[in-house]
Amino acid sequence: MTTYRCPADGTRSPVESLAWCCPVCGGPWDLDFDASPVPLESLPRRVNSLWRYEEALPLSAPLTSLGEGRTPLVPLTPSVSAKLDFLMPTLSFKDRGAVLLAELARRLGPDRVIADSSGNAGTAVAAYCARAGLPCTVYVPEATPVKKTEQIQAHGARLERVKGSREATALAARAAAGEPGTFYASHVHNPYFLHGTKTYVYELWEDLGGRLPEAVVVPVGNGTLLLGAALAIGELRAHGLIGESPALIAVQTEAVSPLAAAFHAGADELLTGAAPAPAPTLAEGIAIRNPPRARQILRAVRESGGTFLTVTEDQLRAAQLDLAARGLFVEPTGVACWAAVGGWTDRSAVVPLCGAGATTGLAPAAGPAASQPVRPQPVQ
Repeated sequence: MTTYRCPADGTRSPVESLAWCCPVCGGPWDLDFDASPVPLESLPRRVNSLWRYEEALPLSAPLTSLGEGRTPLVPLTPSVSAKLDFLMPTLSFKDRGAVLLAELARRLGPDRVIADSSGNAGTAVAAYCARAGLPCTVYVPEATPVKKTEQIQAHGARLERVKGSREATALAARAAAGEPGTFYASHVHNPYFLHGTKTYVYELWEDLGGRLPEAVVVPVGNGTLLLGAALAIGELRAHGLIGESPALIAVQTEAVSPLAAAFHAGADELLTGAAPAPAPTLAEGIAIRNPPRARQILRAVRESGGTFLTVTEDQLRAAQLDLAARGLFVEPTGVACWAAVGGWTDRSAVVPLCGAGATTGLAPAAGPAASQPVRPQPVQ
């Protein structure tokens, strides 16, 4: 076990305490953990899951693994490739972090595990808690798609539907997290989750022969994939395993884009004052108005030389149809990055495709222009 550390004020807490946030400022934890170099040449002889990067992970020898990780990297254009994280055990990249949370909870032996989610993270935590034999309750917004709540309940988790926004759901879960004997499997507050999502970049590094693309493009709501990517890039660079670091390109929707607004205003944290009310969006998985790690997200993007891009609802619809025409059926949230950079030709980039379309279906058409998929040219 290592130690939790608050990035805002330096407060520390033993992992065994089950404290889910900093008791001083209420913010999310980081982890006092120093990764060791991963030897590229030894990887072909290792287990075919994310646990092959054992030197970089704060836990080892898991009993909860479902073979997660090692998802395919597929070219979409000469410049842009897609990493197919919708082929994970529960159909999203959230498995990368959930397996570490469940493994940590199994070792700590709490009375109960709780999580909050708009769908994918809750499904992942429920599945891995089932694997670990842990009782689990998942808080979800009342409007969560039925197919996703069915997935959660199929794994034996108790479902708590919360009226209101995604933020209201998080508040309900956090209220329950203070009960004795409770492990809060928060994909936002618990840094073990970020150390799981960083394996996304370790896999890119391995598959590209010890290098990374010029840009790593990720959808951002709470920023767990982006911050995991930043962790991995920092570790690889510190160990001399890569040369130039890629730019982190963060994607939000125009409907809900508080981080993009702060970034382009030059702010270090979310803007205060009279912000426009968020509009409904098809990309509900990244529709987060107040991400607790906002300051860390903004800093990571700036330090990488990256930027924030936003996409419209029509772009999301068109991108989902375009990918389906290429043989890849992904949920609307999962196509946001392709919608943002699919036309890039000036630098190499990788986008994640996360969340199977089978769990949400096609986004409703907004008019004739959105009703027909783009017919791509075959990959050469």
